[in-house]
Amino acid sequence: MKQSGKNYKRIVVKVGSSLFCSSKECLNFSLLNHTVSQISALINSGHEVVIVSSGAIALGMRILDLKSRPKELPVLQAAAAIGQNALMDSYSRIFKDNKLTCAQVLLTWEDFDDRSRYLNAKNTISTLLKLKSVPIINENDTISTAEIKFGDNDRLSALVASLINADLLIMLSDVDGLLMKDKKTVVNFVEEINEGLRSLARPTDKSTSVGGMITKIEAAKIAVDSGILCVIANGKTDNVISDITQDPVSGGNWTVFLSKKESLAAKDRWIAFGSKPKGKIIVDDGAKKALLNKKSLLSVGIKDSEGKFEEGDIISITDQENKEFARGKCSISYRMVEKIKGKRTEKEVIHCDNIVILK
Repeated sequence: MKQSGKNYKRIVVKVGSSLFCSSKECLNFSLLNHTVSQISALINSGHEVVIVSSGAIALGMRILDLKSRPKELPVLQAAAAIGQNALMDSYSRIFKDNKLTCAQVLLTWEDFDDRSRYLNAKNTISTLLKLKSVPIINENDTISTAEIKFGDNDRLSALVASLINADLLIMLSDVDGLLMKDKKTVVNFVEEINEGLRSLARPTDKSTSVGGMITKIEAAKIAVDSGILCVIANGKTDNVISDITQDPVSGGNWTVFLSKKESLAAKDRWIAFGSKPKGKIIVDDGAKKALLNKKSLLSVGIKDSEGKFEEGDIISITDQENKEFARGKCSISYRMVEKIKGKRTEKEVIHCDNIVILK
């Protein structure tokens, strides 16, 4: 509990679409104004803030008078294109009123999968922060397909927080945080994310949104494993961003996920979270023990593989019970793995420096 009093210099604020878009109004300008005002005050006091903002599809749906989230991909992408323009226009006008500029950054999984694109995205965001221009990040829904979609902006916000080495991730929703089974009492502190905690969550039932509390918990796990404190709070609460930033741990009507003391290095965070695995290698008990003891993966310990991965791809490593316990950057393709699995060779399938054990 000694994570209070820390100077949270770099902050990621994720804004859910349920905050700004409802069944009654297209865009809640009053709430958007209040949110931007709090963020502007933080920037003027020396903080760096990145916004991950949902709402483009929901806003596009309102403009197009669509009653439910489109199932046809071209219609969904069209709604995103229309809504993203309107959303950024609103952000730009309000930040201008606060004498600040903002910039649109649209990302897909491909920007994280490719190491050079990953670093380019990091450099772009870092440069915008140096220029005191607020990066407003969203998934590029106008071109995203099932293969390159994040699925929800909760995960994207955690990946962005990890990408830029943020100190604090604030996920704003229309609820006060993770609730106990009575649906009234807020879980204030989380030191371990386990199945018992996950059982308290449920997916969203809103027609304009995806995700829900389940995706927020999974995003929080990415954040805390990266050494980033994470808070889920109600964005409709007055001055909630300011209050959390001043002291997220000492008390408040929100849920705090305490960060790990031993966080992963930047390269390891990319292997563990930043890249979608292209395949899977199943290992025997001996190989699993060796990997847990920071050894390289050798062909003799491989039982089987799945997927068509190539040299340099990130893959998942599972035990014989199909439980993922590590990820790594493979040194050979799936074709070579199939040839040498279970055999003794000199070739390292994955070097120990390119293996990350998942907590």
